[in-house]
Amino acid sequence: VQLQASGGGLVQAGGSLRLSCQAPRSIFSTYVTYVMAWHRQAPGKQREWVGDVTSGGGTTYADFARGQSSISRDNSKKTVYLQMNSLKVEDTAVYYCHEWGSDSWGKGTLVTVSS
Repeated sequence: VQLQASGGGLVQAGGSLRLSCQAPRSIFSTYVTYVMAWHRQAPGKQREWVGDVTSGGGTTYADFARGQSSISRDNSKKTVYLQMNSLKVEDTAVYYCHEWGSDSWGKGTLVTVSS
């Protein structure tokens, strides 16, 4: 099952960006509940978890993301969002969406934050 992440790009430090992840119908309908996650991998670093959103709208965040990032979902659009504010240079990474139950991953979208 392929997820499609989009919305990455170049942004200045202090700016905002919203990433989107579109999932197929098989995740949003076949699975009664889902947990969609965002992860990121900075250059030369290991992939790290950013946060989750459940089909019911509950969210959890990594410590570094709490307060800066907001994850939401629109079940009717089969899309999950990652809103990132006050971006820092160290937020530069490839961001991936992932569904835990099916272990489905998107190809990632690159976010570059310039100083």
